[in-house]
Amino acid sequence: MTDLNDPVPPDGIDYIAMQESERFRTLKKTQRSFIFPLAAFFLIWYFAYVLLAAFATEFMSQRVWGDITVGLLFGLGQFVTTFVITMWYVAFANKRLDPQASAIRDELEKVQAEA
Repeated sequence: MTDLNDPVPPDGIDYIAMQESERFRTLKKTQRSFIFPLAAFFLIWYFAYVLLAAFATEFMSQRVWGDITVGLLFGLGQFVTTFVITMWYVAFANKRLDPQASAIRDELEKVQAEA
């Protein structure tokens, strides 16, 4: 039976120590330094669109070309922005996050194999 007060589980991996390690903190910091600014940008862009649609109806209903209005372009821009941010994050994660996460996982698997 496992002792719930034991800080190291039977598989030999001290997850708390890994979570508090410099490598793991660096991984979290790298991820957050990308996610938080982009999330703030997107929320500002989204709420600007909603507020313009609600309070600047004349501006949003201006025709740009034929039946295409500023509001329609901004609305489509929301979709474009979502896809661009997603692709950007995937590229960032593949280049910066995955190598760090793989190194941490390899270290944990090594510890587990030795246990």
